[in-house]
Amino acid sequence: MGYLFSLLVLALMVFALVDIIRRDDSQVRHMPKFVWLLLVILLPFIGSVLWFGIGREYPEGGIRLGRPAPRRRSEPAPSAPPTVPADTRTTEQQLADLDREIEEERLRAEIAKRKQERGEA
Repeated sequence: MGYLFSLLVLALMVFALVDIIRRDDSQVRHMPKFVWLLLVILLPFIGSVLWFGIGREYPEGGIRLGRPAPRRRSEPAPSAPPTVPADTRTTEQQLADLDREIEEERLRAEIAKRKQERGEA
């Protein structure tokens, strides 16, 4: 029985270490990743439980326990809301793009005006 508990703690520790290493720094809470690694290595059971309890960020929905409620067949499946493309440009880049568009429109208007003047002359 002691071997089984030891294997479970070892498996939990390995899983926690892999999870800590693969996580981005922005998804780690309360302490730096290095400190979490040391905690899990030095105190495998407690460190792993703390890591999964308070150390990592979970998706918005959190951990879902249990089975989802069954859907009725008469209900249509909800469609996903349309995704809006994220603009990753900085404000300065956006302003520069707007300035270029304004200048392009001004030049097009000037070209159209010159063509019109040549046609009337």
